[in-house]
Amino acid sequence: MGIAIKGRGSTTHLAGRFEVTVSETMDDGWEPETSEEFATPRLRTEVRAEPARSIISRNKSPDVGFSQSVNPYRGCEHGCSYCFARPSHAFLNLSPGLDFETKLFAKTNAPQLLRKELSRPAYTPQPIALGINTDAYQPIERKLKLTRQLIEVMLETQHPFSLITKNALVERDIDLLAPLAEKNLVSVHFSVTSLDPHLSARLEPRASAPHARLRAMRRLHDAGIPVGVMVAPVIPWINDSELEAVLEASRDAGAGTAGYVLLRLPLEVAPLFRDWLDTHHPDRAAHVMSTINQLRGGKDYNSEFGTRMRGEGVYADLLSSRFKLARKRLGFDAQNSHWPKLDCTKFVRPLPPREESPQGSLF
Repeated sequence: MGIAIKGRGSTTHLAGRFEVTVSETMDDGWEPETSEEFATPRLRTEVRAEPARSIISRNKSPDVGFSQSVNPYRGCEHGCSYCFARPSHAFLNLSPGLDFETKLFAKTNAPQLLRKELSRPAYTPQPIALGINTDAYQPIERKLKLTRQLIEVMLETQHPFSLITKNALVERDIDLLAPLAEKNLVSVHFSVTSLDPHLSARLEPRASAPHARLRAMRRLHDAGIPVGVMVAPVIPWINDSELEAVLEASRDAGAGTAGYVLLRLPLEVAPLFRDWLDTHHPDRAAHVMSTINQLRGGKDYNSEFGTRMRGEGVYADLLSSRFKLARKRLGFDAQNSHWPKLDCTKFVRPLPPREESPQGSLF
């Protein structure tokens, strides 16, 4: 069992799967545990500039609802204990645990790269999902404004996109999102895990509080921007009882579409989440993981398309039925439960960026 660190979702620098050596802290008995040496250190967020070579990621996954995405940041300060993107930090020889939420990378040339990729003659416009791997509106966006600059490129080129966020900071960009919405070029989904601020603070410590997300949802809706809710993730015996309540609160805040995703525990996320359970809910940790294993064919996770988002078995079927009944009762659009169809016909290809001639430096 780890020790909870204020403002952080992980309790450990869990080594990534590619590490050759692993360090382990051990008390040799020379100092009492109350000494300053054993006090929980305060971890500060570090942000490094990382110029990217390309910015549009493409996938053929049949169960995600989009074929291309843009992520301006690597790592996420929100610190969600269950984040499926945590294992990506292992490729950087960093911990999917605390490093993922404290050592962040900003793709500082993302707006310029996006404009360059959209200018290519062979590019065919398809909706872009903005901030899928890590949240495009995480706290560092307030200062760096990379997401806002990307949206400015979308507005300039009339390119359709969707985004999903846990942060009320999206309200800042209503001035850009509203004119895009008028032309059916944008939709915004809010991920709402719980209405309980105490549970939310443990699950996703630096994301906006639930009431702030609902307030932002209402403000976007009132500005004419289509909004939806994703109850994600649904965690057995932790927040599953709130499914209907989250949907109803979101409907009252203006959400027109709804979806849900069952907890996913790929690679290093499984031991990190087990540690979170042991730290915050030791009384039910075994019961939670037993149910998850039943949903995943006896394993912590099953990555097969079609079942990875929903699970299998009696519990999964019951959850699906509850969601469908609530969606119907609350009047959500059953045809657009995830991503509404956006207009790709208005796209205006930007001029290719001017390449500076090496010879120009001679004069």
